[in-house]
Amino acid sequence: MSSATEIRTTPLPTVTPTASVQAPARVVLVRPRHFTPNPMTAGDNAFQSLLAEDPRVVAARAHGEVTALARALSGAGVGVSVFDDRTTHTPDSVFPNNWFSTHPDGSVALYPMYATNRRTERRADIIEDLKRTFVVRRVIDYSAAEYEEQFLEGTGAMVLDHDARLAYACRSNRLSPELLADFCADHDYDPVLFDAVDGRGVPVYHTNVLMSVGTRLALIGSGMIPDREQRETVLRRLHESGKTVVELTPEQVHRFAGNCIELTGRRRHLGDPDRVLAMSTTAADSLRPDQLALIRRSCRVLTASIPTIESAGGSVRCMIAGNHLRPRVR
Repeated sequence: MSSATEIRTTPLPTVTPTASVQAPARVVLVRPRHFTPNPMTAGDNAFQSLLAEDPRVVAARAHGEVTALARALSGAGVGVSVFDDRTTHTPDSVFPNNWFSTHPDGSVALYPMYATNRRTERRADIIEDLKRTFVVRRVIDYSAAEYEEQFLEGTGAMVLDHDARLAYACRSNRLSPELLADFCADHDYDPVLFDAVDGRGVPVYHTNVLMSVGTRLALIGSGMIPDREQRETVLRRLHESGKTVVELTPEQVHRFAGNCIELTGRRRHLGDPDRVLAMSTTAADSLRPDQLALIRRSCRVLTASIPTIESAGGSVRCMIAGNHLRPRVR
């Protein structure tokens, strides 16, 4: 168990802005004290890179990047809970969306992790805090599947469309189709399973670096789905569910343009709902003006600079565990 101090950078508002089912108004972040790119995940994560620097400097920068992201989200009116991780054996703890997810029906799911040193990222204190503060009706724990060498790394392995009840998922070491089917049966989603590879033919390790699904918007590098029938099926399901599709190039995907998440904030002084698409500056800088214009028809773009954390192979979406739970009445 990781020692932790929970900090709410945004107090729970008396009146919650109306969030779409797809775009949560609250999120959970984990802020590491001893961050480093994980050597156990480098083998199948083509987005990961090595940092030949003093580990203490790297860790301090990562800590600051999480703090800055929390402030940016809070400034946009998103409710943010930050949990500190002071352990030295959880290098990827900054990516909590892989080990748990929350759902609008009051469900919380716990997931089995591919790398053995990621399994201790699961923290009972975070789940207990959610239970105290929000209405949690059930916790479904899939983590025992690790003993059978089956994995499903949460909303990294799956990109969920809560409105259309679709679970987009690309095959990889981090996703077992049998567990995807179990999740979909338990939560009433229809699986959309496909293969995706980079230019060297390496499977995309997590679906959420390839694509993002918002309320009315989807970003996807569909050209990385080599099978035409699978590609057409994915695009058809996106269009049928009413999404405007922004096509990304493989280069943009590698710069994390697909690793973004739509959230519901509040407009300053008015308190009105304000949908924001949170992404890194690396991702935003890779987008063309026409792509940005299409995105801004649906939501405002909010950026954060996180180059140190991106060296671990994930970006803003990976850092954010969306909180879809309903607050308890106090």
